[in-house]
Amino acid sequence: MQLSEKLWVWKVLLAVILIVSAAMIWGSVARIDYQWRWYRVPQYFMYKAEDPIKIAFDGIVESIAVSGDDANVTLISESGEKQQITVDNETINVSTGEDLFEGDTVGYIIEWRMGPLLTGLWTTMWISAVASVLGLIIGMVAGLMKVSNNYTVKTLAAIYVEIIRGTPLLVQIFIAYFFFGTVFNLERNLCGIGALALFAGAYVAEIIRAGIQSITKGQMEAARSLGMSMPQAMMDIILPQAFKRILPPLSGQFISLIKDSSLVSVIAITDLTKSGREIITSTFATFEIWLVVAAMYLIVTSVLSQFVFYLERRLAISD
Repeated sequence: MQLSEKLWVWKVLLAVILIVSAAMIWGSVARIDYQWRWYRVPQYFMYKAEDPIKIAFDGIVESIAVSGDDANVTLISESGEKQQITVDNETINVSTGEDLFEGDTVGYIIEWRMGPLLTGLWTTMWISAVASVLGLIIGMVAGLMKVSNNYTVKTLAAIYVEIIRGTPLLVQIFIAYFFFGTVFNLERNLCGIGALALFAGAYVAEIIRAGIQSITKGQMEAARSLGMSMPQAMMDIILPQAFKRILPPLSGQFISLIKDSSLVSVIAITDLTKSGREIITSTFATFEIWLVVAAMYLIVTSVLSQFVFYLERRLAISD
């Protein structure tokens, strides 16, 4: 049997496995006594907000000018002061010459806004991005410290790595918020980012240490024989080569950090996970919301994975 024919056999087998798996999941879901409410999910991505526009004084509607979808309402107070208010044309509920009192609603401004799911996703992404950058910096410093010949520097880095890797991230977040946040009066966002950065930095340090030590010692010796200092040799010779080797585990760590960022919801940071929980408490659409939240995490991590694959292919060209 030729290679192409064997490949088709394996493709058919994969399709059968996927179809059977989907059928089993569908059958299991069908037996659950649950009323699915998928129609309620889209409004939590984007929704139309209606903001009421109220009059700030007692007065009269002098004129109403319609321009496209907007209506410009001119109000005149008892003292002769004029005020122009713009509202959506379809929502206007006053007429020319009508007497109004302070607090009366003239109309509404309608606009599309991000729902809690997109707002939570944005919070997750920027927290993860900042924590990843800080974690990379911390990990770079700690990794270089671990390969240092100085006993004190190496030991300090080892203690940091062992403490962080030996304790759960959830406990670290609690300590960062309830202890350091209280003592130094820090905001919860800062505490959450700091805990994530320190957590990621410990793992990045080990990845960088392994990458540096995977480069043969002859590279450093050759660089030093050319007159380079230790920092120059490390930055120009060793780290560029190590970076190609550590890119896959490094990207895997940052992808894990995106998922780990869901734990900051325990300190009341409204990320994607907390937004999902808040929606569930008001809608009771438990399965729908958690499935959507999981899909959103999957999309973000998949896009990042594809970007890393692209970088790997580009870097492989220079080899």
